[in-house]
Amino acid sequence: MKMRFKRIIPCLDTKGGLLVKGVKFNGIRILGDPIDRAKIYEEQGADEIALLDISASLEKKCIATDLVRKISSSISIPLIVGGGIRSIDQIRILLEAGADKISINTAAVENPMIVKEAASTFGSQHIIVAIDAVRVSQDKWEVYTYGGSRPTGLDVVDWATRVEELGASEILLTSIDADGTRGGYDIKLIRTVSEVVDIPVIASGGAGNPEHIYMVLTDGMADAALAASIFHYGEYSIRDIKLYLASRGVPVRL
Repeated sequence: MKMRFKRIIPCLDTKGGLLVKGVKFNGIRILGDPIDRAKIYEEQGADEIALLDISASLEKKCIATDLVRKISSSISIPLIVGGGIRSIDQIRILLEAGADKISINTAAVENPMIVKEAASTFGSQHIIVAIDAVRVSQDKWEVYTYGGSRPTGLDVVDWATRVEELGASEILLTSIDADGTRGGYDIKLIRTVSEVVDIPVIASGGAGNPEHIYMVLTDGMADAALAASIFHYGEYSIRDIKLYLASRGVPVRL
């Protein structure tokens, strides 16, 4: 049986073409140039890089194609791209610009058939559905859209199983409650979704140290861990994280 490596994915949240980071999707701080960071993270051993325009949906625009092209031409690892993507034509343009995977959130909720059409048109391996979740009770989470600003009434677990049926190849699952807090992932959320779908789950929101990442990849059953703050502020390198994971028996590419 072929070993399935766990992936470490640094996230480049952008707004107006600049690298930014907030807490619980608020309190945005400007951190610099996402192109430079992408190069650094590849050198450190990132498996993929996520480039997400956090304001695109609210501003009713799509992530800038020029930025996608510049970053994709600067790195050789896969690039996940998301933010305001609403049409098959936009997906085509971004893939042609160098994106390897397209992440859809708001548009998927408002028009679920775009997931099916995109998977059929481009191949499911290129289509990720992002789910931004807010805990509403001990064992229940609600899907939010428009950069975490709008509740939808959708149950996260139900929506996750639906997008798998529609043809998504992965789920990018973010706990809004944990985002940017560096207090650890919502393990229960990640595990609950991971247990009901057969496609990979990328865990997002809350990474503060190597132990948090270890926990979400083991107890949380996530296939990949996405993180931002701990890398952006230089507390840990991706190599630091991978060495720690390897030392505890987690299969990672070094």
